[in-house]
Amino acid sequence: MGPIYLGLFLLSTAGLSFEITLTRVFSLAQWYHFAFMVISVALLGFGASGSALSLLPPPRDPLRLRAYTARVAVLFAASVLVSFLTINFLPFDSYRIAWEAVQVLYMAVYFLALALPFFFNGLLTGALLSSLPEKTGRLYAANLLGSALGCLLALLALPLLGGTGTILLSATLALLVATLVTWKGQTRQQKAVTGLLALMTIALTAVTLNPPTFLQIRLSPYKDLSYALQYPDATVLSSRWNAFSRVDVVRSRSIRSAPGLSLRNPVDFPTQLGLYTDGDLRSAITEPATPHLNVFLDYLPTALPYHLRAEPRVLILEPGGGLEVLLALHQGAEEIMAVESNPLAVRAVDDFGGGVYQEDRVRIMVEDGRTYVRRHTARYDLVILALNGSQRPVVSGAYSLAENYLYTVEAFDDYLNHLNEGGLLVISRWLQLPPSESLRAWALAVTALERAGVQHPERQLIAIRSWANSVILVKNGEFTAEDIAATKAFCTARNFDLVYYPGIHAEEANRHSVVPEAAYYRAFHELLFAPDRAAFYRDYPYDVRPPTDDRPFFFHFFKWSQTPQIVQALGKTWQPFGGSGYFVLVALLILALVASAGLIVLPLALQRRKITPSESTRQGRARVFAYFALLGLGYLLVEIPLIQRFILFLGHPIYAFATVLFSLLLFSGIGSLLARRVPALAALALLCGAILIYPAALPFAFRALLGWSLAWRLAVAAVGLAPLGLLMGMPFPTGIATLETRAPHLIPWAWAINGCASVLSSILAAMLALSWGFWSVLLLAAIAYAGALLTLLLQGRSRPPVENS
Repeated sequence: MGPIYLGLFLLSTAGLSFEITLTRVFSLAQWYHFAFMVISVALLGFGASGSALSLLPPPRDPLRLRAYTARVAVLFAASVLVSFLTINFLPFDSYRIAWEAVQVLYMAVYFLALALPFFFNGLLTGALLSSLPEKTGRLYAANLLGSALGCLLALLALPLLGGTGTILLSATLALLVATLVTWKGQTRQQKAVTGLLALMTIALTAVTLNPPTFLQIRLSPYKDLSYALQYPDATVLSSRWNAFSRVDVVRSRSIRSAPGLSLRNPVDFPTQLGLYTDGDLRSAITEPATPHLNVFLDYLPTALPYHLRAEPRVLILEPGGGLEVLLALHQGAEEIMAVESNPLAVRAVDDFGGGVYQEDRVRIMVEDGRTYVRRHTARYDLVILALNGSQRPVVSGAYSLAENYLYTVEAFDDYLNHLNEGGLLVISRWLQLPPSESLRAWALAVTALERAGVQHPERQLIAIRSWANSVILVKNGEFTAEDIAATKAFCTARNFDLVYYPGIHAEEANRHSVVPEAAYYRAFHELLFAPDRAAFYRDYPYDVRPPTDDRPFFFHFFKWSQTPQIVQALGKTWQPFGGSGYFVLVALLILALVASAGLIVLPLALQRRKITPSESTRQGRARVFAYFALLGLGYLLVEIPLIQRFILFLGHPIYAFATVLFSLLLFSGIGSLLARRVPALAALALLCGAILIYPAALPFAFRALLGWSLAWRLAVAAVGLAPLGLLMGMPFPTGIATLETRAPHLIPWAWAINGCASVLSSILAAMLALSWGFWSVLLLAAIAYAGALLTLLLQGRSRPPVENS
């Protein structure tokens, strides 16, 4: 059995590594919501494998089972290559899907191709569970432990091999599996097959280490980097990967980035390079030796705080290409602490930024901004949230699912605690009508002041705007008449508009970049002075409630009241999925429901003809369906919100994704080995209790430990999730073991039900977290596991319900 266990272990490693790498590839090549869909597609492939096994049972003879394992491993390797070539070369265009029917077909092919590797991955796991039910615990452990290793493998391989190389590594591992399980072949033909597989493994290894140019990841034509590369003189100076991003530096005379620059700026643009993260323009790297750079910088809206505070100590969070650092230097800052979470961005500025980070007054810290403000107690005169990224239409929905823990109420609490007396928190956001992200940032500022016990927040706020972006100042103390006079003079000289200052009159706003009905002044004023803030949020066209750490979706503005407007504009705007935004998730849920129903009902209908009444009853089938469906729902309703929640604690989505999966899968694997020793009722009862404890415990743990080093936080995360993982790993193998003795023909069917329920729960988890927060999703997970517990109680025994034989 050794080669079988090793083969399952390594193929599970390849499968999880492929899944994690796909999230990175989609974030680069397409949009963030495509990265989310990887989880759904993977689970759909697993569910489909169970249905296939219920129709075509695998062999039970050990020798034939080894050959079966080899064939599935080869098919997995081939499907990885097919799926990668499909997503790289298929002309799927999400912008044209609303009016080109062929795009719907392309999308279907796109996702079916992606599901293929996971289908074969699940096929081997399900086949071995079905053929060797007496080895369920060990097989399930090999699957989960291999998957846990796959999480680590992706993190280690991405910086070394890049996205393409790491995907090819998964295929290489699969060929290695096929080689190992056929190694002891006795006949000449078997030895020849083994030799051929070994040669194929060596050849693919060589390609993995040095992928050909045609296999490089192709970006959507609507990515900022794709646009930049269309400039005739565009040149990529640098392109580097790490575990959580790809950073490109591009040179072109056409690259210009100066958010909100005054139209009265009297000097030429400085020389700039484009800094792109995952294909999106992060910001520009500006040549510090440009003539008259100090004049240029002084015409940016974010120069305002330096006119109110002389020689300040400055903290800049996420400076990107370093424009805000240059501004602080030229405005006479005494000391500058720049905190940047991406080491590749720092390296790019060091390589191409003219030494701005080597200035004596500048210190650079590579760390997540939230972690820094929790780790350090230093206070500053200015705390600046740098504006990174290009403008994002709020109705596109392309970034609705993106968590941003820099823009939450709890984050703003921390920022205010780092201000000296009279210090300023500076927030810059893009403008859109009706006001959306600028108004949400305003809501965050107001809420943070109120949470700090400020009786009159209206006295500690100033907001101005240019033609493109807004700047919000939050003061630790009340603004003085001198502050207000300096703000007015600054705006008048640059044709910037006043949005709010203490005592502003309506006629002072909306003078230069005129918008209908003075929309920004009116929205900011109404939110600040609303007698019923909840009613204001309820009646406003967009959801502009301040995000929290439990619901950190700063770019999610959807409200169901927008539905008629979205439907009317569908296909009439040049945006992903025709501007359907949030309804991408709704459509995906409907597709998953249809696919899952087909995968479950079809095998059941076909099997009904083969099973005599003495083997099965409708009631027994219903109990099997309920038990394994509830386990599938519960597992993903725990996993998805924990991944999203741990982004705050670990600093990057890929770290959270890999660490949570690693820990849950590792300890679930150990739990599966212990499953026969723990009564199912007790395991499920403890699991329900643990799920309810985590929402209360994690916020306190995060606040206490967020200041620790990344290595310690990774260790704490892995160990902290161990009890949950152990308990989550027990119910499934216990259920399979019971089916083994009472209804073995239903094992593939149970595998399919569990996988399909997981597909639905992965989508539901994302949708519910957007509206109600992570902990509401975990509550639903506890309810799902409680439902599984109820089926046991109704059965009257501590084993899963099955059909009577």
